[in-house]
Amino acid sequence: VADWRLAVWTLCSVLLPVLITAWCSFQRSRRQLLIQDIFRKSKHDWHYTDLFGQPSYCCVCAQHILRGAFCGCCGLRVSERCLKKADQRFLCKEIIMRGTAGAPSSMPHHWIRGNVPLCSCCMVCKQQCGTQPKLCDYRCVWCQYTVHDECMVDCLRTEDCTFGEFKDLIIPPYYLSAMNQMRKEKRTSYEKVVPYCRKHWMPVMVLANTRSGNNMGETLLGEFKMLLNPVQVFDLSKITPAKALQLCTWLPCNAVRVLVCGGDGTVGWVLDAIDEMKIKGQERYIPQVAILPLGTGNDLSNTLGWGAGYAGEVPVEQILRNVMEADGIKLDRWKVQVTNKGYYNLRKPKVFTMNNYFSIGPDALMALNFHAHREKTPSLFSSRIINKAVYFFYGTKDCLVQECKDLNKKVELELDGERIELPNLEGIIVLNIGYWGGGCRLWEGMGDEPYPLARHDDGLLEVVGVHGSFHCAQIQVKLANPVRLGQAHTVRLILKSSKMPMQVDGEPWAQGPCTVTITHKTHALMLYHSGEQTDDDDASSLSE
Repeated sequence: VADWRLAVWTLCSVLLPVLITAWCSFQRSRRQLLIQDIFRKSKHDWHYTDLFGQPSYCCVCAQHILRGAFCGCCGLRVSERCLKKADQRFLCKEIIMRGTAGAPSSMPHHWIRGNVPLCSCCMVCKQQCGTQPKLCDYRCVWCQYTVHDECMVDCLRTEDCTFGEFKDLIIPPYYLSAMNQMRKEKRTSYEKVVPYCRKHWMPVMVLANTRSGNNMGETLLGEFKMLLNPVQVFDLSKITPAKALQLCTWLPCNAVRVLVCGGDGTVGWVLDAIDEMKIKGQERYIPQVAILPLGTGNDLSNTLGWGAGYAGEVPVEQILRNVMEADGIKLDRWKVQVTNKGYYNLRKPKVFTMNNYFSIGPDALMALNFHAHREKTPSLFSSRIINKAVYFFYGTKDCLVQECKDLNKKVELELDGERIELPNLEGIIVLNIGYWGGGCRLWEGMGDEPYPLARHDDGLLEVVGVHGSFHCAQIQVKLANPVRLGQAHTVRLILKSSKMPMQVDGEPWAQGPCTVTITHKTHALMLYHSGEQTDDDDASSLSE
């Protein structure tokens, strides 16, 4: 009997924890399915979090929460158990006004209670808001104004919203409602619609690549949705730039500004989509393009004054101010045509569009090795520092191996139809912009020699040669000058034998014997940010 009892107790002691664990796992998975179902059906942009980064209070039960959900558009925060109630009780930001008679030209504030920004001030008494450790005070999701509980009066609840500091960048829901109605009625007198008729209205569109560089795109999407109309913010992993840019046709001609959050490759993708708009006859809707650099190199962003990389050090509000204040400029875009050699070659020439630079030699080899490595293990390349470390590794390797030596014996170079005698080189780089290789001003070099002016809007390309990877590294730290081969409107390069690495704007490939022809294609309308400059930038701006 004693043995039987011992066996029963042993069995219970083993089975009970297993059953409890299984029951908890079932309840957790069931709860997660319910939450996902609410997220899928909701008009809110809910995001689940296990830990809020600052003291937060549930908008339903007013209790302090650690684990729950927040809306990426209106900023609503709720505990897990109150999620369903909050989803039913509170409205999110309206993208377009519905159910309104006529064409409204204003809308009231949309107040959300609690969890106001820590440094905000009451619009009535001008004192700091959100100082009490509880659910308190109100924030308008459009103008971002905050009000104390005791300062909130009935007139504020029905008062028209001014859309705050960024009223010139926001597309109001009532505007889209009016435009939708006019299009249905086939009317084209858009100039009478508010704020279409306002002089300084310059609506901005945000196109973010959540896969670029340091993976900050997801966070930025939420922050921009909070400040702007969510219809203005696009995730390029879910929608193509060509489709996103069709919003420009609903907006005033030559007034739209586009902020591209990503690397130089993302910028090129957007500029290609803008070229498609020109082909479709939508040239009057072409936007001007600003850049928030999230990639690895960011040379185009650096050239246009937007910096070498963004890591969250500048508030999103300041980024929008910079976009508002930026000046419009032109950027040359070039056609790169690669024609394979051979009598029986029936393949069409490869055609690329170049914004930054074309190269053949060691830097293209580094890009090719990096690209191959990233294709095999993409999860390792989520940090800008890791990406640059891999580039450094392959550059060091090439210093020892010298895979591209005697390039001058394998290629012929023509600038505007004139053949150039090449010295002993390992690489040739054709530049359209001032920066190259992640922040190096290649054409200027050490700056101790006279050289012709270089610009990104003059229809001229700068052509330089390098002696190898070590020479590239010396140029980057201003210990050497490049071999300046000249400037030209048209560049022709003939690869006579063997296979060599080539790249256009960071997109590398291995190329056999061919002829590469670079000619001017078009101009892109860009935005230049004349913010704080380094000593390097001050010196180089004199040459531009």
